[in-house]
Amino acid sequence: MATSERPTARKRAAAGTATTARFWIGVASRDHVRRGVAGGFCQLGHGKAAPIRRLSPGDWIAYYSPRESFPDGAPLQAFTAIGEVQAGEPYAVEIGEGFVPTRRDVRFRSGAKEAPIRPLLETLALTRGKPSWGAVFRRGLVEVTVDDFARIAAAMKVAPPET
Repeated sequence: MATSERPTARKRAAAGTATTARFWIGVASRDHVRRGVAGGFCQLGHGKAAPIRRLSPGDWIAYYSPRESFPDGAPLQAFTAIGEVQAGEPYAVEIGEGFVPTRRDVRFRSGAKEAPIRPLLETLALTRGKPSWGAVFRRGLVEVTVDDFARIAAAMKVAPPET
């Protein structure tokens, strides 16, 4: 079954089936990720609602930061935060000047260390054997296997989520 065909945790719960967590990589610059960690939220695709709506409570997200800051900060190419999506629906926040991003609450793991992606490239199913590995991150939100997510968590020096 293709990723887009997988039922969301909400649909699985409504059908009376297991609500197994899904595992995601979100893409954002380190400065944006740090704001989210400080505020306990995730935001994707410059505030777009569609990617945030794909996340369900109990899912896990790790952030990959291609750059230190947006839009043209120094290259970073590292995982910069990891956490669990919390209960509640996505919500919009008025930031100012007409910018109203959609967010979701996340409990980020304290003590997580930044982890460069390059040492992981040949260990992750997502990137293994792909010379243009960075292209997959252009989508802004990518679902990954539990094994890939556990490798990322280990590289960030935190215990992987219990599955």
